[in-house]
Amino acid sequence: MGQYRLIRLGEQLKQEIATMLVRHEIKDPRVNEFLTINRVEVAGDLANAKVYVSSFMDDNSVRRGVEGLQSAAGFIQSTIAKKLTIYKFPRLSFVADFSMKDGFNMVRKLNELERDESADGDEKKAD
Repeated sequence: MGQYRLIRLGEQLKQEIATMLVRHEIKDPRVNEFLTINRVEVAGDLANAKVYVSSFMDDNSVRRGVEGLQSAAGFIQSTIAKKLTIYKFPRLSFVADFSMKDGFNMVRKLNELERDESADGDEKKAD
């Protein structure tokens, strides 16, 4: 399958899973609407798709949510497969993705460094 079609399928899977989260269609108590589907990487042979999940909740909550999604993977696959018309539906695997939180923390630290440097510069001007 062409790369463009794989990307399109990944985006469609991302949208469908996100919709299921918002509509509370996944009944596992570990899964909640605060989980975010960042991206979906579909393998070229359509055998597997890796779903990256994040949230601004604590890391343990994200891990529990990913475990809940993984245990509901069969239900998610069958529900989405009924809506999409593709020859072979990929097996979904869910992965905790902390890159958004890591990026947010990095920006916060850079802002703190910038504030500290400007405060040091103001002190030198005062001397």
